[in-house]
Amino acid sequence: MLSVIIPAYNEEKMIQTTADTVDRILSAASVPYEIVFVNDGSKDGTWQQIETAAEKNPHVNGLHFSRNFGKESAIFAGLANAEGDCCAVMDCDLQHPPEVLVSMYRLWEQGYEVVEGVKRSRGKESAIHRACAGLFYKMMSKAVKIDMSRASDFKLLDRKAVDALLEMPEKNAFFRALSSWIGYRSTSVEFDVQERTEGESKWSTWSLIKYAVTNVVAFSTAPMQFVTVAGIFTFLFAIVLGIESLVRYFTGHAVEGFTTVILLILIVGSLIMMSLGIIGYYISKIYEEVKGRPKYLISKKAGKRK
Repeated sequence: MLSVIIPAYNEEKMIQTTADTVDRILSAASVPYEIVFVNDGSKDGTWQQIETAAEKNPHVNGLHFSRNFGKESAIFAGLANAEGDCCAVMDCDLQHPPEVLVSMYRLWEQGYEVVEGVKRSRGKESAIHRACAGLFYKMMSKAVKIDMSRASDFKLLDRKAVDALLEMPEKNAFFRALSSWIGYRSTSVEFDVQERTEGESKWSTWSLIKYAVTNVVAFSTAPMQFVTVAGIFTFLFAIVLGIESLVRYFTGHAVEGFTTVILLILIVGSLIMMSLGIIGYYISKIYEEVKGRPKYLISKKAGKRK
């Protein structure tokens, strides 16, 4: 059975439409399924619409958060409560085309354990939003060691991949990156981002910035290394300015007392920056140790134990 996880926040206008569309497409393709809506603390009638959809369709289930915990929490809660042999995650606004679910399911039947939905086109976006998204995914690609330039939350995971994700000790989990990082036999399906038919995006510029910063910090120690790099550049800059100040002093062109002050500032400043860089390096190692050693990277074993 395929479990379709659909996080929803203030999507009362889309719940029934989404449930009907997914039902029509999967039923026509003879794909056994369940739909798990996760109401992420919506302030409108989203939960009432989920209850109504569940009454109309026995394949529809719902989870109701006590408050807004965020999309990542909604995704993981849906995965934890799904009963399918494989689970797909998609957006409630139908910008992820439900028709692609059938293609993903067929690839899963062929033995693929992670089927990634990659964006062929990103839909209508401003130039600033596109540039910021590109920068964010470049950083995440370096952290994950996987190309995430066209990554999305639209994907299908085998039950073993789902269990692997749920066993992870992460509190601030970034589903889009972790689902690629865990490995397993994977493939991808391209899709075009669709336009909304109802409502408007719940992602403001500020919420997108917070989302990006949280996930970069949660998944990478790169920000800590910025201080180390800055310390090295500060030290090199201090050497150049120090030499210039000494030349001015010995040639008699320096202001009285200026050389001593500038040298002290440069030496102390560069030492502080380099010390912060060393501390940041150790903190990054502590961070990696606290995250724990994953026990699920071995998906198969061959031979008998001795």
